[in-house]
Amino acid sequence: MTPLSRAILSLALGGLAAFGQTVVSARSGMIHLSEGRVFLADEAIQSKFGQFPEVKENQVLHTEAGRAEVILTPGVFLRLAENSSFRMVTNRLIDTRLEFLSGSAVIEAGDILRDNAVTVVHHGASIQLVKRGLYRFDGEPAAVRVFDGELLVTAGDRRIEVKEGRMLSLGSDLAVAKFDQDETDALDRWSRRRAEYVAMANVSAANSIRRSGNTWASNGWAWNPYFGMFTFVPMSGSYYSPYGYRYWSPGAVYALYQPRMIYASPAGGGYNAPYGYRTMTPTASGHSGVMATAPSVSAPASHAPTTSAGSAASAPVSRGESSGGGARR
Repeated sequence: MTPLSRAILSLALGGLAAFGQTVVSARSGMIHLSEGRVFLADEAIQSKFGQFPEVKENQVLHTEAGRAEVILTPGVFLRLAENSSFRMVTNRLIDTRLEFLSGSAVIEAGDILRDNAVTVVHHGASIQLVKRGLYRFDGEPAAVRVFDGELLVTAGDRRIEVKEGRMLSLGSDLAVAKFDQDETDALDRWSRRRAEYVAMANVSAANSIRRSGNTWASNGWAWNPYFGMFTFVPMSGSYYSPYGYRYWSPGAVYALYQPRMIYASPAGGGYNAPYGYRTMTPTASGHSGVMATAPSVSAPASHAPTTSAGSAASAPVSRGESSGGGARR
């Protein structure tokens, strides 16, 4: 077990007593989730609570009848489909570089800190994530699609910008074309569900950090022992993920936990205050949650409604190498 995994397990078993304890990781490549047959350096991964193997430099992670979710820099997830693989080239936060080898993968970049960088080598091209967004990589035929955000692709002496709603075919012609963003498959739907779970864990994670009184000085990961997973917590404010789910900072999440007041006038009229921590009906993926946004703020029209949940406790764990405010949208 790596030092990071031991620290995570300690936090998980410590529950509420773990509030305020932090562990700083300066590496990308932690395997956050594996389902089915997933292999690291040709050894099958055995999923255990609180234990997270790391994809080290030059190691290959590949799936057969399984899927994997890998944490890269703070706010960035890579989700690997069945029969897919990648090799970790460098795993430093300031220069995370991986080579996509086969199958299909989705990268959800909720945030890219100023001093962090994520680059994917695919079919001989170097693909840099320029902005927070949602990106899809496929091996057959070799292509990359931008659902949200922007990529900078370098291939030989050519530099190509690929923006939202565009697909770059990585053949000999490096053609850029529009694609139908509504045409999705099982990997896209699974990635969206995973993004929802992460956002659900954010609410209680941010609130636990707020209640602990500890300083949350940069965007980073927070371990939620009851959810058994990490979630992303911005340093300040709140913002929507590429999927439309809202993430709260410790300083902003208090609005969800304020008592819901009812004001009445002598004439009989009245209204409800716009904040409160209320239960909601099941979401499209079948999970009940709690209110993730104040009613006075609506999600972007291009994304699904955001819901989030969490009565779970959490403790701040992993942070990036640089500080910066949470992106707002």
